[in-house]
Amino acid sequence: MRMGHHSHRTVTTLQGVTRLTLKVYRCRNTACPRFHRPTRPEEEGGWALPHGEFGLDVVALVGTLRYQQQRSIPQIHQELLDRGLVVAQRTVTDQLYRYEELLALHLADGKRLRERLKGQKQVILALDGLQPDVGHEVLWVLRDCCSGEVLVARSLLGATEKDLVPLLEEVANLCRILEIPIKGVITDGQRSIRNAVASALPDIPHQLCHFHYLREAAKPIADADRHAKKELKKHVRGVRPIERSLERRTDEEAEAVRGYCLAVRSALTDDGQPPLDADGLKLKKRLQDISGSIVRIEQKRKLPDELSRLQRLMQAGLTATENLWPAIEQAYAWVHQAAHLLANANQHDVDTLKQEYQQLLSTMTQQQDRLGALAPAVTHFQKVTASYWDGLFACYQVNDLPCTNNDLEQFFGTARHAERRATGRKRASPTLIVRGSVRVVAAGASRILSISAADLRPSNITAWQALRQALDYRHEGRRRQLRFRRDPQTYLASLEECLCRSGLPS
Repeated sequence: MRMGHHSHRTVTTLQGVTRLTLKVYRCRNTACPRFHRPTRPEEEGGWALPHGEFGLDVVALVGTLRYQQQRSIPQIHQELLDRGLVVAQRTVTDQLYRYEELLALHLADGKRLRERLKGQKQVILALDGLQPDVGHEVLWVLRDCCSGEVLVARSLLGATEKDLVPLLEEVANLCRILEIPIKGVITDGQRSIRNAVASALPDIPHQLCHFHYLREAAKPIADADRHAKKELKKHVRGVRPIERSLERRTDEEAEAVRGYCLAVRSALTDDGQPPLDADGLKLKKRLQDISGSIVRIEQKRKLPDELSRLQRLMQAGLTATENLWPAIEQAYAWVHQAAHLLANANQHDVDTLKQEYQQLLSTMTQQQDRLGALAPAVTHFQKVTASYWDGLFACYQVNDLPCTNNDLEQFFGTARHAERRATGRKRASPTLIVRGSVRVVAAGASRILSISAADLRPSNITAWQALRQALDYRHEGRRRQLRFRRDPQTYLASLEECLCRSGLPS
């Protein structure tokens, strides 16, 4: 192979603008598959991407500022200007895209995964999807619970069994290549996910998330609790006027009454997390505690007028809703008992645990008439339990198989948190789904790893180009949707013209 010519390119790095002179070689052997095709120096890949104007160190800095410091694009742009780099704000977005793509390829590298997982004797798969809103694509992630490594991340148009089976088969093939067996799967209870796991991984224990199970099974109970809380709050309105009447007073008695008002408002605005946090029961208990404290004061001295008004508000609410709480308390006692059994703090074997859970279900059925109008909630609990039953107890038989899918939910939360801190969006943006296969991975990895330019150097340029092409295809789909929203008639006219032109004889 002989040198064919010299090539020159300019690369902007953190140290300044560098002009590279490259020796390009060409093979002169006519029998060679690369005959007369240019071969560029391997060292060039450590400086920048093909046709890239900025070095990999600039790309790494942009990603670090975004995902470790949660800076916005304008803030990153200003940081680069302060460092003496001449760069447009739009170019910062482009370099962030390159960071996400290169880091995703680095994390998915077969050699790296083999080195990372070689100490493990098994893989525990967690599968879940993220959809910012109805009608958008769904980002599906398959992650190893033991190492935290994302094995596959893909945006799909649907969430059917037909969509998910190829993802599971891809992970199964990857684990076969790495020679690490899949010992368990953890997902939520969505029927299409269950069918896909049964189809692609038929002999693998499949655990269904206990949190999703209890939330679905206890939904009517939580709804009844929420309704009772709403009714109670209706009768405890009027705390603000009492506080306003105390605004000009600074004596000790006024401060104490104001403290009681703040306690009531704190109780009214404290929302828990179903299925185990009963907001209504918590509010009732706290108002009873506050009312009891006021009663103890009344036994010792005459109450201030403002405190008497506050006591009457609470008593009116508690009296008006007193018939709602016994059934809710009993139902939640069963839900908490179910959660306690599933936690298996006593380390019972699976058969004993199933027997105890069946006894709880029998007790609920026998005593459901005591719940009155809430009795159908027990029937719903039994129905959901029957649906989940086969997947509730696998976690007690496989080491390291978690009982909930909360780790993967928190992994999604990391990406949403980074997006919210940097953009101000409260909800996941559609871009998170369009680029989710690389963005979620980059956000999670950047939080715990220190990424350098060497880590971003692509080992396979063709793979990076294919990944970028796939992402650009999804970006174009989003752009075309926006064009339709802005000018539906022009958009439809262009489609009609395209189809009519394609139907003409060539």
